[in-house]
Amino acid sequence: MLLRAALTSFRRGETLAAQPVSSTLDVSLQHLAAYSSVCGFGLRDALPVTYPHVLGFPLQMKLMTGSGFPFPLPGLVHVANRVTQSRPLTVDEPLEITVSARDLRPHPQGTQVDVVTSVSGVWEGVSTYLRRTGGASGSGEELQRPTGSAVWRVPADIGRRYGAVSGDRNPIHLHPLGAKVFGFKRAIAHGMWTKARCVAALEGRLPEAVTVDVRFKKPLFIPGRVEFSARENTDGWEFAVWSKGPHLLGTTSTP
Repeated sequence: MLLRAALTSFRRGETLAAQPVSSTLDVSLQHLAAYSSVCGFGLRDALPVTYPHVLGFPLQMKLMTGSGFPFPLPGLVHVANRVTQSRPLTVDEPLEITVSARDLRPHPQGTQVDVVTSVSGVWEGVSTYLRRTGGASGSGEELQRPTGSAVWRVPADIGRRYGAVSGDRNPIHLHPLGAKVFGFKRAIAHGMWTKARCVAALEGRLPEAVTVDVRFKKPLFIPGRVEFSARENTDGWEFAVWSKGPHLLGTTSTP
């Protein structure tokens, strides 16, 4: 899979022609336990709201390395993720997973596309990816640092541990040398691990039908020390992961 991803470096496509890919699988209790341990979830019959993303990851890679996907994977930036479930999925139900791509659109720094993972008609994850081709960096957005409610020490091996349970073994997450090849001074944590860790911190306080929407901002270098903040409002929760600047900004709401 990594070799196929590397070979996409030669792409110069401008149209989106990727066909949906599908599969059916059963949840492995061993895999679920490993994922929950890495991300901070407790074990229960209902799946963590972020867990179907990793179940769909092999199909996501199949679609994105296929000929109909326009962008090379090296250098592609995961800038946002939104998951919505109408009810929790459970460990004992077979899951029907479909991955598709949609909404190829311009961005001030290049072009964006959404990779959509749908599970059994009750869960949907939308990952937005940016292919940078130029333009000014930064949105000019004025962000106020929230008051932290917890301090997290993110260990150096979290990239390898999350990579093992998610299948996302991008070198930028695994080792400082692999990260330096792609221009990072150290390895960085997976954005979806950071999101899952935030959701785990809110476990038991979210409704069964929920949307969790996040934007990934600055890379979280590992090892690292960050502050997690969460504040309840009339629509749900606002939360953030922050150090010298924002790494993740998120909200929850009722769909």
